[in-house]
Amino acid sequence: MKKSSQSSRFSLFAIVGFLSVLGLGQSIHRHVAYDIPWIPGTEKSIWSIEAHIQFSGRGQPASVNLRRPSDQAGFAVLDESGASPGYGLSFVDHIGLPTAQWSIREATGQQTLYYRAEVLQRDTDEVDEEPPPRLQSRSWEEPYATAVKAVLDQAFSLSSDPFSLTRQLIKQFRTGNRAQNEQLLIDEVGEDNLTNLLADMLQSRNIPATTVYGLLLEDGRRRQRLKPLLRVWSDGDSEIFKLALSPEETRLPLLIWQPTRGYVLDVTGGTGSDLTFSMLRSEFTSYGEVASALGEGDDFLGFSIHTLPIEEQAMFKTILLIPIGALVVCLLRILVGLSTSGTFMPVLIALAFIETSLLTGLVGFLLIVSVGLMIRSYMSHLNLLLVARISAVIITVITIIALFSVFSYRIGLTEGLKITFFPMIILSWTVERMSILWEEEGWREVAIQGGGSLLTAVLAYLAMTNPWVRHLSFNFIGLQFVALALIMLLGSYTGYRLLELRRFRPIVDPVK
Repeated sequence: MKKSSQSSRFSLFAIVGFLSVLGLGQSIHRHVAYDIPWIPGTEKSIWSIEAHIQFSGRGQPASVNLRRPSDQAGFAVLDESGASPGYGLSFVDHIGLPTAQWSIREATGQQTLYYRAEVLQRDTDEVDEEPPPRLQSRSWEEPYATAVKAVLDQAFSLSSDPFSLTRQLIKQFRTGNRAQNEQLLIDEVGEDNLTNLLADMLQSRNIPATTVYGLLLEDGRRRQRLKPLLRVWSDGDSEIFKLALSPEETRLPLLIWQPTRGYVLDVTGGTGSDLTFSMLRSEFTSYGEVASALGEGDDFLGFSIHTLPIEEQAMFKTILLIPIGALVVCLLRILVGLSTSGTFMPVLIALAFIETSLLTGLVGFLLIVSVGLMIRSYMSHLNLLLVARISAVIITVITIIALFSVFSYRIGLTEGLKITFFPMIILSWTVERMSILWEEEGWREVAIQGGGSLLTAVLAYLAMTNPWVRHLSFNFIGLQFVALALIMLLGSYTGYRLLELRRFRPIVDPVK
């Protein structure tokens, strides 16, 4: 028996050593061969942006035109590529604007095209100014013509130039208590078309203005859409007004995708077209690293998530943080001795905290679980079967989340809307497990395990959101082997846990 134990222990240490050497070796090779920096927050940021185009072919020739971004204040396009099996792809200047053109002799069924751009975020604002669009006056029918004139006259009297006139118009339409004329125009065109309405109103006063489209850059986002923006020109200069953006969104980098009036996506020979974007940010210390990163990952040791499509990269950026959360759980359960509700449920809760923010997540989790426990305690008197009981709890949790979201929105707490990021199944199982634990062990054990789960989730969240951890886990995938080695090493620990040492306090501090 002793010999078998020694053999298994030797095998464990051999595997741990192999994984550690493999992970560290791969990471060091990436750092040396590809100049990938060890620390985050370096000088240059590269945004990998992927446009995902879908449409249904009609069994006939099809062509697709997508506007491409160009160099602009704060950004420079380094590289462009496309993925389009069976299609011809050309990068051209169509009607004076950079365009990606796909064409095929016959397109049948669902079609998927990809356009990818590597964009360098820079500090300089020196760029050629876009020329103003040609003035196009629009005529309104009554009573809208009178309303437009009244709104413009009021804004004009309170402004001094086209830019201040635009700000005054936005203020009049965005006030909480709109005047009658503004409300009449909004009811006619709708809130979503406010930028087009303002552009037409300014054009009627011989002020060049148009609706343009921009892309908000946020690391790891998927399925994002372009935001409509209002661009106004005055004496050769232009200014962009971000009407459709929330205060949080205005702080994000904004890449102008379509700088002048016109279409963004034009599909001929197909129907039901859709355009979404995914993006990732990488950081480098020199332009040489930027150039090498655009072609990295050609061998096994240079293996990198960066070779995947952007949408999958954004997904993996979160997935690769899960081993870090698992390592935190192992440390707290095996070495410290914390009790949690479920083995790795705190990691899933921490992932939800990443989406909601820590404070919002904690408050939302406590509210949902508390109300769910009260409702579940009532259900226990109905003697339902397990499957029906779990299903009822899931529906109850969804209802609670919906009610909290609507209530928080009605009172102006938009942070409460983020509560929908919590996974319903996890919350339902948490309510069910704690309810059973309450019945079997009492409220004290529920408090111990619930508190341990939240403490573990918070510590895992802090580890998973650390900039160093996020940078290393994504750019050095070999470190996943090191995390696995540490977890296996912790799994062989059979000594006392820290919280168990309280039993020995009388020996250390004898009764006086």
